Amino acid sequence: MTNLVTVGLQWGDEGKGKVVDCLAGGFDIVARFQGGSNAGHTVVVGDTTYKFRIMPSGVVQGKTAVIGNGVVVDLDVLIHEIEQLARSGIPVDLVLSERAHIITPLQIQVDGLIDEARGKNRVGTTRRGIGPTYGDKILRSGVRMIDLLNGDEDRWNAFFEYQRGRVERLFGSSVECHPHRTWLRLRQMAMTLRDSVADTGEFLVNATDSGKKVLFEGAQGTLLDIDHGTYPFVTSSNCVAAAASVGTGVPPSFLHDVLGVCKAYTTRVGAGPFPTELSDEMGEELRERGGERGTVTGRARRCGWLDLVALRYASRVNGVTALAVTKVDVLAGIRPLRVCVAYRINGEETTRFPADSRVLARVEPVLEDVEGWTPEEIEDWRSSSKAYDDLPGGLREYLALMAHHTRSRIALVSTGPARRDTVVVEGVLSSLTDASAL
Repeated sequence: MTNLVTVGLQWGDEGKGKVVDCLAGGFDIVARFQGGSNAGHTVVVGDTTYKFRIMPSGVVQGKTAVIGNGVVVDLDVLIHEIEQLARSGIPVDLVLSERAHIITPLQIQVDGLIDEARGKNRVGTTRRGIGPTYGDKILRSGVRMIDLLNGDEDRWNAFFEYQRGRVERLFGSSVECHPHRTWLRLRQMAMTLRDSVADTGEFLVNATDSGKKVLFEGAQGTLLDIDHGTYPFVTSSNCVAAAASVGTGVPPSFLHDVLGVCKAYTTRVGAGPFPTELSDEMGEELRERGGERGTVTGRARRCGWLDLVALRYASRVNGVTALAVTKVDVLAGIRPLRVCVAYRINGEETTRFPADSRVLARVEPVLEDVEGWTPEEIEDWRSSSKAYDDLPGGLREYLALMAHHTRSRIALVSTGPARRDTVVVEGVLSSLTDASAL
């Protein structure tokens, strides 16, 4: 049996939700290992669209959903998603880490205050309390699920006074919630989930030892990783494959294959450098064709050509075994179709992805034209055998270019939002051998 980690290789929004949903049929458990309710995963099943902010996407397939200790949890959002799924006739078999840190109204308020204080230097936070909650975790002052279940109101009161002091001293504001009423509300929500709370590491290790397969699901993308992304324009957690171990409590040896998910082009939400961004009619066309708006925020995504320099870097950081490429249909018929194969910095070409965002903001992308493919060719493929070898020749050449630059293989190609618009390439990943959702 083989476990699989799925990670985004760009600035998030790569279509991981659909990929996880498609592959979940071949796994027993889907485990989310980082991020919070700032991440949006969209799953389309028939005429129904599910939009998750914290629930692992594989839950739609009826799989056990694990939310690990690396996730910061907004209990309001989690309970709302469980209730929504129940109304759709989908029962949730949930395992929630006892060590997961809880987002409170205080941290949501602080998130907004910090973002306002940055002024023109804002990094594009969703203001959902994610960063402050991770910050409190690192400062050893946060509130965990186990604290709520154990009724540790003294710990809560100390946390509340710390937050009150920070809000008053740093921002000259007053906290917007009452300490005891907020505690009662958080504890009440925690108690409704108490039967689902466990040591997720122990659960996953026992499940794997008994022959079950785990699909680890990441949020955001590698270029938003707090250590390896385009700092400071990043999220507050580690989005790379290695975080699946730390964020769920399993040993690294339990992470077998790594599937990197990327779009056939590049998008970014919020501020930060974006070498291949198209601030013209073509960028707007990609945005409209791809429906490029954030699942959680509704913000328009910035769009640009495929950046193979960034993709190579992200693949290396994650130890990617294979690629899942999404939204290839969006590029159908575009002439010329271009890709970035190198950067030009101070007149010299390089394929190294710079660590300094100020340098990245100044690079000139070295672009090459590629043949491309037509909408008619995609439609003909959809109505045929849907085999990888039957994909349009121009598309297969494009995918081969991606595989070459990332030193990996193509495992999955998505040509639309529905499950049926997907081809899994047999024999590429041992994890996918039994995938039957398609």
